Amino acid sequence: MPTNAQLAADLLRNAAIFFREVGVQNPPIKEKMSKSADTFDTVAKLVEANPNAEMPDLGA
Repeated sequence: MPTNAQLAADLLRNAAIFFREVGVQNPPIKEKMSKSADTFDTVAKLVEANPNAEMPDLGA
């Protein structure tokens, strides 16, 4: 049985796939969807690596 963190990471990756597919089907918003997908993939990695860590300051 997966942990909550593993499940969260899987859901985040599935969301990233969704955003990329939406971008492919809608070229005017492709860049925005790609950035969203990249964000979801990054957060999935962070959750897997250390689920209790604080979000790093990315200078946003």
